[in-house]
Amino acid sequence: MNKIVIAIASDHAGVELKSLVKETLKPYASEIIDLGTNSKDSVDYSDYGNAVAEAITSGKAQQGVAICGSGIGISIALNRHKGIRAALCSDGLAASLSRRHNDANVLCLGARLIGEETAKDCIDTFFTTAFEGGRHERRVKKLDH
Repeated sequence: MNKIVIAIASDHAGVELKSLVKETLKPYASEIIDLGTNSKDSVDYSDYGNAVAEAITSGKAQQGVAICGSGIGISIALNRHKGIRAALCSDGLAASLSRRHNDANVLCLGARLIGEETAKDCIDTFFTTAFEGGRHERRVKKLDH
């Protein structure tokens, strides 16, 4: 498995889960770019989703992980960017399908909705599952139009 550069960010609700996620990412990452936040002081999830999107679209990172309380807001912020396919996953099957069928490049997690073991499962599955291509290729290409 080739290690990649992974960008990670969270809002205040996801800051604790982000620490665990960073440890879980180490086997998959040649570098982890932590884009914040690093405290529980209230911040806007959209700013951190946009930062992960920028890291990927600029080529500084190949994939990303984004965390907020529900995972919904940060995934919406990410998916507004061309070239970003952010998937909110709550279990390993969703993480697998997001990679196999949608070529997702950002894993989004809801810190208030999933536990640590589920988060680890999502990460391990997301970063070890390849895009299947084939019939899914044309569908994924339509996402950026």
